[in-house]
Amino acid sequence: MTDGRGRRDGAGTPLRELLRVRTGARHGGRVDLGAYASSAIPAGPTDKRAGQAAAAGLAGPLADLQERLYAASTAGDRRRLLLVLQGMDTSGKGGTVKHVIGLFNPSGCRITAFKAPTPEEKEHPFLWRVGKAVPRPGEIGIFDRSHYEDVLIARVRALAPPEVLERRYGEINAFEHSLAEEGVTVVKVLLHVGFEEQRERLLRRLDRPDKHWKFDPADIEERRSWQAYQEAYERVLERCSTEAAPWYVVPADRKWYRNWAVSRLLLEHLEELDPRYPPARFDVEACRARLMDG
Repeated sequence: MTDGRGRRDGAGTPLRELLRVRTGARHGGRVDLGAYASSAIPAGPTDKRAGQAAAAGLAGPLADLQERLYAASTAGDRRRLLLVLQGMDTSGKGGTVKHVIGLFNPSGCRITAFKAPTPEEKEHPFLWRVGKAVPRPGEIGIFDRSHYEDVLIARVRALAPPEVLERRYGEINAFEHSLAEEGVTVVKVLLHVGFEEQRERLLRRLDRPDKHWKFDPADIEERRSWQAYQEAYERVLERCSTEAAPWYVVPADRKWYRNWAVSRLLLEHLEELDPRYPPARFDVEACRARLMDG
């Protein structure tokens, strides 16, 4: 199998270890997204049919772990999981959300799609609206875009001076560290789509009248800032991939692989949490006897 940079890697390595962004002096410090192939298959199934079958096979284990996580919360376990999805237009954030929800019980999920801040939200610090959307104990939360828009778009469009952006990186790290201390497992995923693949996806939207609603002419202008966005994402990965909340780069040119990889990442994190059903807080045998007598 190959890792996200096209190199061979040993079998049996958890996907989270292959896709995790590693920064700091030990790992070279800087992040170069160009070194991550958006069409790579770092591990797992190697074709569409196998990938779809593998993703479907994760549904049962994921649903079981979700139920156990929720059940544990009824006995005071405060743990929960938050999936943060970021990526360029057409990278598949919406499609990933749809796929992930299909594997879980929707009643135990909390989905938030972050748009441009409202006038009320602008009156508060940028993390205010994000804190309100954090999943409750026992829940699985999904952010379709997130607080990272405030250091991505703000950087590309020069909406904030460099010193403000620097402060925000630190505020994000502190915020995510506090989430981890409160029992939130934060899984941050960059859906990494290639420049040419994005063009093809936009063209397909133009070719299909039923997809025109998903197309915005402004997307064409945004493509002109592709390199600026890549650099903005590189800074985010460098500054905000921490032990408490690491980033994972998922190759997203193949939709089937993207869906399997995100599902697999969630499974690995939930398995590590290993939530347990709480013991009964009543006399099971006494209740059984009462039912039998009735």
